[in-house]
Amino acid sequence: MPEKHNKAIIAMSGGVDSSVAAAIMMERGYECVGVTMKLYNNETIGISRGKSCCSLNDVEDARAVARKLGMPYYVFNFQDEFEEKVIRKFINSYENGTTPNPCLDCNRYMKFEKLYQRGRELGFDTIVTGHYARIEWNEEKKRYLLKKGLDETKDQSYVLYTMSQEQLSAACFPLGDYTKEETRNLAGEYGFINADKRDSQDICFVPDGDYASFICKYTGKDYAPGDFTDREGNFLGRHKGIIHYTIGQRKGLGIVSETPLYVCGICSEKDQVILGDDEDLMCTTVFADDVNLIMYEELTKPIRCRAKIRYRQKDMPATAVVLANGTLKVEFDEPVRAVTKGQAVVLYEEDYVIGGGTIIG
Repeated sequence: MPEKHNKAIIAMSGGVDSSVAAAIMMERGYECVGVTMKLYNNETIGISRGKSCCSLNDVEDARAVARKLGMPYYVFNFQDEFEEKVIRKFINSYENGTTPNPCLDCNRYMKFEKLYQRGRELGFDTIVTGHYARIEWNEEKKRYLLKKGLDETKDQSYVLYTMSQEQLSAACFPLGDYTKEETRNLAGEYGFINADKRDSQDICFVPDGDYASFICKYTGKDYAPGDFTDREGNFLGRHKGIIHYTIGQRKGLGIVSETPLYVCGICSEKDQVILGDDEDLMCTTVFADDVNLIMYEELTKPIRCRAKIRYRQKDMPATAVVLANGTLKVEFDEPVRAVTKGQAVVLYEEDYVIGGGTIIG
């Protein structure tokens, strides 16, 4: 295995996971510095000061943990980069009828790109986060591999599939071999102020979960209403703007029907939202672009694997191949429900991440 470094920059959100990760790295003898990324002003995105991660309370919690551990602590201002790489992409996706995954983009562009680069500039070559995942060096493949966390209920490998070999070589996930319960117990033993702090459940810059309201407030736009249609193009009613809908949605349609209707398609060019029944949401073939492979350098021949199309879904048997044009094609053995453009399809071989891509159809 390539030589590991002993100077680590710890991405600290103010939560219990990153705090315990910092303590573990200190115990391992690393020279550590804690960093919280300032990603936005709460007032700018229209929420109160203490209601999300990266808030003043979170910074204070992270600083208190760093002080208790006796390590330096800083706040880095990455607001411009976050707005460009995450918030604007989030808005653009909804405006074009797709459903983004901003947490995945934050990991990709902020933690393991921007923060990683800043750490290297400061001489800290190891970047540590509180993710529940594991990294292993495979001598036969001469590659770093990404592996599911030991706690299947908290595994976060799905949102890390975009990591490069360079990033994996420098990253460390100390909590990968722990359960969430064990992590909280450790936080209590360390006497951390945030040992009982609840986990954040929502997207950090949309803590109330009302994505459409956030988009309207942030852009200052009024999004035009359009037609609900069935799959044959027949008019069913009027909708209030495509940003309000995502694939598989049933609630809030305002359509009277003898049988349940679901959003099964969004056409941004025509401002149409296509409705259908539950069967219309089922399919077996998924295509993705922006493909990143971890386990292999290329995937030009079909392989058997397991795959999932959303974070909380259980991975299912499938066959996958990267086509000549660079598109990833995944054929599931059984139909999957509500394949959503803009989300990620991630491939697994047992507990190891093969790779993944952004769903385009």
